Amino acid sequence: MASDPNLHLLTHPLIQQRLTIARDRNTGVEAFRRQVSLIARLMVYELTRDYPTVDVEVQTPVGACRGKKLAVNLTLVPILRAGLGMAEGILELIPEARVGHLGLYRNEQTLEPVTYYNKLPPDIAETDVIVIDPMLATGGSLSTAVDYVARVGARRIKILCLVASPEGIAVVRRDHPTMPIYTAAVDECLNERGYIVPGLGDAGDRLFGTA
Repeated sequence: MASDPNLHLLTHPLIQQRLTIARDRNTGVEAFRRQVSLIARLMVYELTRDYPTVDVEVQTPVGACRGKKLAVNLTLVPILRAGLGMAEGILELIPEARVGHLGLYRNEQTLEPVTYYNKLPPDIAETDVIVIDPMLATGGSLSTAVDYVARVGARRIKILCLVASPEGIAVVRRDHPTMPIYTAAVDECLNERGYIVPGLGDAGDRLFGTA
């Protein structure tokens, strides 16, 4: 993993502190949802660090001022349903971003992704895209999501997740060798059920109180 130039491990102390709270089994639904939103907001701050800007001029109450704005349009593609918790935090920081949705679930027998919903903005190919899922576990769902986005013409794509497994990273690398992956942690492994260890449990269930 250390030799992968496109794997970005975000170790900022505030990100890691919030992730620790989210991992705690005693963190309830409301607090967990808040932590996921805050972590995503902090992570996207780092992810967009290299985004180009253009100069703009505004009028302050006392005069003209030259400032900056993003030179690219952005589309968030959260994988339903857990990705929604991260997208909400990002939209608080970048409210002008478009949002597409991909509905994928993991077949518990085969651990393969199954698609049930796909609604992307018609101009997504003209934007930068962030594919979002809290857990990069087996890698199947995120790799499939990137395939969908690439198929409609998007070329500037990044993956954002809270926690990744070595196995999941390997699957994404097999299918998308140079895809940028941003994560707050690379954990030990997957268990026999395909869950990340130690991970943080089922992010969707913890976000929406359906455990």
